[in-house]
Amino acid sequence: MSFSPLASPGATRAVLEAHGLATKHRLGQNFLVNDHVIGRILDLAEPSPDDLVFEVGPGIGTLTCALLPRAGAVVAVEADRSLAPVLRATCAAWRDSFALVLGDALRVGADDLRRAAASLGLAGVPTDPTMLVANLPYQVAATVILDTLQQMPSVGRCVCMVQKEVADRISAVPGTKAYGAYTVKLGLYAEVTGRFEVGPANFMPPPHVDSSVVRLDRMRPCDPATGEPLTDAQRAFCAGVVDAAFAQRRKTIRNSMGARGFDKDAVDAALAAVGIPGTRRAETLSVADFVGLSLALEEAS
Repeated sequence: MSFSPLASPGATRAVLEAHGLATKHRLGQNFLVNDHVIGRILDLAEPSPDDLVFEVGPGIGTLTCALLPRAGAVVAVEADRSLAPVLRATCAAWRDSFALVLGDALRVGADDLRRAAASLGLAGVPTDPTMLVANLPYQVAATVILDTLQQMPSVGRCVCMVQKEVADRISAVPGTKAYGAYTVKLGLYAEVTGRFEVGPANFMPPPHVDSSVVRLDRMRPCDPATGEPLTDAQRAFCAGVVDAAFAQRRKTIRNSMGARGFDKDAVDAALAAVGIPGTRRAETLSVADFVGLSLALEEAS
């Protein structure tokens, strides 16, 4: 079974040559040319006709052409304007359910996506994206994922190809080298529910790094005392605690937070309330530990 008509070296080369284009390393363009990998991405994402898929960096439409027959619609954001006519051609069969937004994904907001989706006028398809599925440009991948989860509450799932190093940060557990503030802040919005590895030979041209596809499903941490989900304000405060705790990784959590302006007496009281020794470092605390600490700190302050 074929998932994308473009997921092969020959098909990709033919599209590029037909439009007089070459890969642009400055934009992180490494085209996926393995249809089996496309199938595995679809298996993780599980798009349905009820979904509006948000895609970043569609390139020539390799993944897009696999998503469109399965999703209600796809809204893609592409930074390379020269690819607009390519995408119009490769996605022509699904023109009624495909919207393209040209621009920097870090500057395109939920309102831009909503307008693009609304312009399709599809009954029964939401105008707010329900999932992010993308072979992300590696230089912005980590930021795009966290920004999407923070700024687009309608997105319930992210399935993204990222550099293996980024996937390691996303999937890291406390006490490991890859575990850091990014891991914890991501854990305030979603949990990793799937992952597989993708080697350089699956791309054209082959990148100099290994890749991974990760799936994250949205979740909201709860107050351990009440079981109530954190409010947006509580989650934002917790993110600030995380940043302060990791600001100086070699210091204890007490000293690192004190150096970032938190009252040490309040920090001591909060740590004691949740049973965390002040001598521990931030990388040893779980997401749940940080949630408990931030709630206790709000009460102690």
